[in-house]
Amino acid sequence: MPKFDGTGPQGQGPRTGRGMGPCGGGVGCGFGQGMGGRRFFSKKEESEMLDTEVEELEAELKAIKERLVELKG
Repeated sequence: MPKFDGTGPQGQGPRTGRGMGPCGGGVGCGFGQGMGGRRFFSKKEESEMLDTEVEELEAELKAIKERLVELKG
């Protein structure tokens, strides 16, 4: 994500990349890490990550619904 501005890898929006950077938790495979590079999270960390994901998905759904209203209206 350029400049960490939330626009995603090619300006396509958040959560459109491969999850390799800090916003995706940086836990994907890549840069020679293979599956040995994965990290295990505590219940608290996982809960916080999932809460964040829910918020992001709800915001994305809201934006989609607003755009649909614009297109139909």
